Order: sequence, then C-alpha cells, then structure tokens
Amino acid sequence: MTDQEIKKIEKESQETEIPADIDVAEEPATAELTKENEAQPAEAVTVEADAEAQPQIKTFKQEGKRGWYVIHTYSGYEDQVAESLKQRIQSFNMQEFIFNVLVPTEKQIEIKNSKRKVVEKKIFPGYVMVEMNVTDDSWYVVRNTPNVTGFIGLGIRPTPMMPNEVSRIKDRMGVKEPKFKIELKIDELIKITDGPLKNFEGKVTEIDEEKGKVKVTVNMFGRETPVVLDSLQVKKV
Repeated sequence: MTDQEIKKIEKESQETEIPADIDVAEEPATAELTKENEAQPAEAVTVEADAEAQPQIKTFKQEGKRGWYVIHTYSGYEDQVAESLKQRIQSFNMQEFIFNVLVPTEKQIEIKNSKRKVVEKKIFPGYVMVEMNVTDDSWYVVRNTPNVTGFIGLGIRPTPMMPNEVSRIKDRMGVKEPKFKIELKIDELIKITDGPLKNFEGKVTEIDEEKGKVKVTVNMFGRETPVVLDSLQVKKV
C-alpha cells in the first residue's frame, strides 16, 4: 500500500468520526430493545401498546345530589353574587344543573325619626342559597363566582339543607305584613331610645302585642307619668 492510499484512508476515517455531543450509549439500548421485541410474540407487544394508549379515568369529587345548598359571600355582596351566578349559569349552559339562586330576605319594622317604617332586610347576611345538582362542573361554576368564598359543608363537598329548614325560610320570606315581636315583660325596666323622651328610663306596665305598643311609667318632675310608646322605641336596661 502506497503512502497516498494510507493518507486517503485516514482522511475518510476523520470525516466519518462521530461528534462528541451525540450520546452513543443510546444505540446499544435501542438495539437491545429491538432484540427483545423481536423475541416476544406479536400478540404480547400489541396488548402492551393498547394498555398505554388507554386514557385515565376521571375521578369525580362530587356526589351529584340535588338539593338546596348555601354559599358564603363577602358581606354586602349577596345580591351581586346572585346576579353574577345567574349570568354564569347561562354562559356555561348549566340550566340543567343549577336551578335557582335565592337571597333570603324578610320584612321588618323599624323606627326612624319617631315614625314606623317597613323595610326589607336579609335574613342571613353574607349567605346565598342555591338549588342545584352538585357535580364537579356545577360546583366549579358556583365556587368560582366572584365574591364567593366557599360552600357550607365538610371539606370540598357541600352539605345540603334540610327540607324543613328550606320551608321555614321560604315561609319567613312570604310574610306580607311583619308581626310585632315584643320581648318585654310587665314590671321590666326599660330605656327609651327614640322620641322626645329619649334616654329616659321607666317601667313596663302594659303590653299590646297586636298594635306593637307598650305603656311605661316614667319619672318626670318627681312624678310617675304613664307614657304609651312603640315597642321599638324602648329596650331592656
């Protein structure tokens, strides 16, 4: 072999040298894997491939029970939460899972500037009732409504309200004329909180629950003077 032929062979071997950044260790592993697959029966290889291709089964966290549930909101945002949730029900097409949204309110009597006034107040400030079938998706829509802090329940599973409790709340909401609730007794000491005799103290002598009135005796100028007041104008001492 001549010197020219030897130089030619060395040049060709340099041109075909494997670059340093290639992991040559993978080649034997691939060869071994190919060899093992060739040694296995064709049916066994097919079964393993099918097992890997199967999707994972979704794990459901909610039980899918229908009922009335209570969500907690930031105080003062109850009406806003109810309106936002109704819009989300439409946007996410959840009409078949979320049926009703309710902010419980009732009529109450207040005394302002010595005048009686009927006002509507929330029964449970900071809470909203939702009638729904609790699934993972419906739970997500309700829980992620702005200003909702969570469901009432154990862990991530909401606890449904008792049917008699729901009925009792609806009955309170359906009352057209609020009844007077006088939590006073005869001979009980009271303090007047509104009107011209504000801050005077006296003693209850009569109670008229139908009209919501009380008669008290007040010490004025050294004499016991009877005065008829609205029950909301006095409080226990």
